[in-house]
Amino acid sequence: MEAFDVVDVIRTKRDGGVLSGEQIDWTIDAYTRGAVKDEQMAALAMAVFLRGMTREEIARWTRAMIASGERMDFGRIARPTADKHSTGGVGDKITLPLAPLVAVFDVAVPQLSGRGLGHTGGTLDKLESIPGWRAAMTNEEIYRELGEGCGAVICAAGAGLAPADKKLYALRDITSTVDCIPLIASSIMSKKIAEGTGSLVLDVKVGSGAFMKDLEQARELARTMVDLGTDAGVKTFAYLTDMSTPLGLKVGNALEVEESVEVLAGGGPADVVELTCALARKMLEMSGKSDVDVEVALKDGRAMDRWREMIRAQGGDPEAELPTSVHAHTVVAEADGVLEALDALAVGVASWRLGAGRAVKEDPVQAGAGIEIHAKPGATVKKGQPLLTLHTDDEWRIARALESLEGGVVIGSAAPEARSVILGEVQ
Repeated sequence: MEAFDVVDVIRTKRDGGVLSGEQIDWTIDAYTRGAVKDEQMAALAMAVFLRGMTREEIARWTRAMIASGERMDFGRIARPTADKHSTGGVGDKITLPLAPLVAVFDVAVPQLSGRGLGHTGGTLDKLESIPGWRAAMTNEEIYRELGEGCGAVICAAGAGLAPADKKLYALRDITSTVDCIPLIASSIMSKKIAEGTGSLVLDVKVGSGAFMKDLEQARELARTMVDLGTDAGVKTFAYLTDMSTPLGLKVGNALEVEESVEVLAGGGPADVVELTCALARKMLEMSGKSDVDVEVALKDGRAMDRWREMIRAQGGDPEAELPTSVHAHTVVAEADGVLEALDALAVGVASWRLGAGRAVKEDPVQAGAGIEIHAKPGATVKKGQPLLTLHTDDEWRIARALESLEGGVVIGSAAPEARSVILGEVQ
């Protein structure tokens, strides 16, 4: 005999009511064990999408998802732990240079990451372009590498962490309930709290290439997640960052690894370096280490040394050549002028269509597919000058990628207003 009737729970939220803590606990548990069916949870998710949730409901929903599985405990590790989570964007390879950079300063980084879906790239897909690298690690391997090894791990989350979220995430993806602040916040934070990190810095993307298109909407999501983390005893902070144009100059799996290595070698695009260093400083500050120079650690080779250790620890060869695509196509400027806009969503969809991303989670990805960017907004360009190079293993994909770029590359006469990649913060 079940404690509640799921139809009553759906009706309560459909009619704008507030769910009790007991109703929420039962619903998440019953869905995890199959007593609440997918079609019933889909109806409830849509009701939440349309009617919203109070802060208390979101907090209880998050706790119930954490309780559906195991929690990691880094208490045995002598180093403090800090993590970062990005809500996803185009060219967002920040995790790759960030984790080893923070580990240089004896702060452990347990970065449990995911795969890409749609136009946003997945950290694991990028790293899997490195020959031999493996995403799967046991909990004991994670503890050992964080405590005694290089101090940084980027790997797949185990099946035992917030299993309710895994079921619900897949359902939201096929029922158009992904971009719902209570469901996004509880999904992200249930996994991060269960992961057991001591502090967490959130990178909430804003703009055409992000889930949150509007700054105030992004601020609301950031506020919700910071509150959830704080209430759960995790020191949590959020940056709001620009995703109206792609981050860096390379989009795609092996291409983004290549650019990350450039940053670790003391070079790389200014926006990638700026955001990597800002996030590293905040993670270190929240771990009690504020008197550090992260820029020097990028330039003197210490971060690169940690990167090589981290890649080798997971079976990868950091010296191996990265995969490249079979076909390339160059997009050139159609007129003289100033590049006024390079739309992140257009570039992200084009990269996805070239084979760098997947439409459903079972799809394979091409390691070498993606886009190189030769000019960013504000640059003066001449007619015929290369703007983008498209890479793919399948020549037929190029035409579809070009279709998605239509309207996304704008040449005019006025340079856009220069602005930092960091738009604001929530603490």
